[in-house]
Amino acid sequence: MSTSTHPGPLRRIAVLISGSGTNLQALIDAANTPRLPHTSIVLVFSNRKAAYGLARAAAATPPIPTACLALQPYLKANPGKTRTDYDIEVAQAVVRARPDVVVLAGWMHIVSQGFLDVLNGTSAPGAPEEDVRVVEREIPVINIHPALPGQFDGANAVERGFEAFQRGEVDRLGVMVHRVIAEVDRGAPLIVREVVVRKGEDLKNDYEPRLHSVEWEIIVQAAKMVLDEVMPLPVDDHSE
Repeated sequence: MSTSTHPGPLRRIAVLISGSGTNLQALIDAANTPRLPHTSIVLVFSNRKAAYGLARAAAATPPIPTACLALQPYLKANPGKTRTDYDIEVAQAVVRARPDVVVLAGWMHIVSQGFLDVLNGTSAPGAPEEDVRVVEREIPVINIHPALPGQFDGANAVERGFEAFQRGEVDRLGVMVHRVIAEVDRGAPLIVREVVVRKGEDLKNDYEPRLHSVEWEIIVQAAKMVLDEVMPLPVDDHSE
């Protein structure tokens, strides 16, 4: 990451991943460059221990702190806990890193209201007040989704969209970065881009590389857009 001359404290991003982390790599490559100036990635959090994105974070210069908490081991180790409890636990780990923005970059869990309540600075329903660290202001959460708004919400959007196009059910495909709300992939879009798709082409060899190249551009653009909207949170000695 190169040095920026932007005044004030570095702007801080936390990134949540579940897989190989190619969108994370786009953010790593852009951080503290003119594309994403005066910005540091302060946490990469995964729900899968084997996610290659964790290795990408460790290999960054300087290395990016990482954390991992998988749902099923958490529930097994904490009898009586629920999926909402897990989401609150993840949110609290994110809040401790003191990010200014949270980016879901291939996070393969539906974000619950409990998670968002912690990031919004309000107590999650049913959570003991002492377990919830209240933030000074709402921490925006954004997500990249490989479909146009309202087109293919949820999992396997790339495959579903491509197959629908090949069957003639839709005439265009694309990708967006949107603000995260409890309704899956229904938050307000920040950036929407159509991606060229052709009849008879191959999903893995033709369409997906084209799609990913657009994703890597707009995830950086959207992160910068949201960072430019917010004032950096104060950082204390316990956030590093």
